[in-house]
Amino acid sequence: MLTTQFEHVPETSLTVLALGAHADDIEIGCGGTLLRLARAYPELDVHWIVLSGNGTRAEEARASATSFLEGVERRRIVTEAFRDGFFPYLGGAVKDFFEQLKAEVEPDLILTHARHDLHQDHRLVSDLTWNTFRNHLILEYEIPKYDGDMGAPNFFVQLDEETCDAKISKIISHFSSQRDRRWFTEDLFRSLLRLRGMESNSPGGHAEAFYSRKLVW
Repeated sequence: MLTTQFEHVPETSLTVLALGAHADDIEIGCGGTLLRLARAYPELDVHWIVLSGNGTRAEEARASATSFLEGVERRRIVTEAFRDGFFPYLGGAVKDFFEQLKAEVEPDLILTHARHDLHQDHRLVSDLTWNTFRNHLILEYEIPKYDGDMGAPNFFVQLDEETCDAKISKIISHFSSQRDRRWFTEDLFRSLLRLRGMESNSPGGHAEAFYSRKLVW
């Protein structure tokens, strides 16, 4: 198990590629981590990529990303319009997008979906992340859902309560289209942060969890 609090940062710059299959995936999976990185790195450069977003969902995704990256001057927010739920059947087009992305950004850190995620779109994004970026630090985040695919993560970013409050507030306020879904609640988001905080012995009581398949030090 690895934990990090981004203390004593040796460098001021960091380039991050955050990948989400759908609007709100990045925020739910690693929003707190991005808020911490924004405070820790004065020259943070974030490429925020949402692959499925149309109409209202795309507008929500852009507004939310802008809010999470407030104060980050070097940022790029991209919303694509691949059909929700059909990523495996659009594999060629999604693969082409990843190949284009590889030519546009050289990230120090990539945040993406977990390989064992039971949502088909999430799994394809994870697989293509590894296919495309072969010499990078990749952390896979988790998304709670009906399928019940929560696992035993091995990398934790510890968060204080203020960061958790900010993350949850931004998610709830920016994604009004999801408010009628039974899983889209503040207590669900907070309970997962608290559970991972307990598992990582977080001083602030909360954490986001990731899967690190390969780590070179």
